[in-house]
Amino acid sequence: MNDTNKSAKSTAADTKSAAAFGTASDGFTAEERAAIKERAKELKSNARRRGSAKSAEEEASEVQARIAEMADEDRAMAERIHAVILASAPELSPKLWYGMPGYAKNGKVVCFFQDAKKFKTRYSTLGFNDSARLDDGTMWPTSYALTTLTASDEERIGALVKKAAG
Repeated sequence: MNDTNKSAKSTAADTKSAAAFGTASDGFTAEERAAIKERAKELKSNARRRGSAKSAEEEASEVQARIAEMADEDRAMAERIHAVILASAPELSPKLWYGMPGYAKNGKVVCFFQDAKKFKTRYSTLGFNDSARLDDGTMWPTSYALTTLTASDEERIGALVKKAAG
């Protein structure tokens, strides 16, 4: 292959790569890029601490700090969801995941809370990863939109989290 072809292919790959990271109009939003950077920081921090992993208390403290930074309505919801998750599935450990409160079992994040302000959306989200044991036939929801939190919602969340942690 001559240098001209190699250069053209390289430029096309570079453009495609740049678009994937949001430098093009159809790439990631600024909020999504920030979340990716937060996750990279989390992974880097964990890699540096290989021999001395963060304690459960440190992880929980980081989650509490993240919740405290949220806007009032999101913070109130996050605090209640945090309490419901820990009460319903005490085997889950709080940890940051993409800068969001996440809850892990055996190191894998089972569920997470995403505040509305983080991605400038009209609702917060309670999401479940593939490690959650919510399978129900061939199709089931993996995230739930939350605009407010009622006692009934808390009961439902508790039951979902308990099943997910299964």
